[in-house]
Amino acid sequence: MKTEAPSRLGFKLDQTFFGFKPQDRVQLHENIFNLLWHGEGRWDWDTIYGMPIFLRKFYIKRVNALIQERIDRVEQQQKQRSRTTTKSPR
Repeated sequence: MKTEAPSRLGFKLDQTFFGFKPQDRVQLHENIFNLLWHGEGRWDWDTIYGMPIFLRKFYIKRVNALIQERIDRVEQQQKQRSRTTTKSPR
């Protein structure tokens, strides 16, 4: 007796790989660049490229938070400096 795979009528075999769209590739490489740049040598390109997406997103969010903290500190210091310069004695 010959056994065959079940037939699915109307089944379309479209693209099976959910590849990157051109705009997604740009974002991927932007993220890799930012992690490399702000990682200050802690990672290499192959490590970040091969990293699972959820981990890459985690590190991107963490780096963004660190950068935002740094920006907030600088702005706070600038405000404090401007307050001290405007309150200088006459």
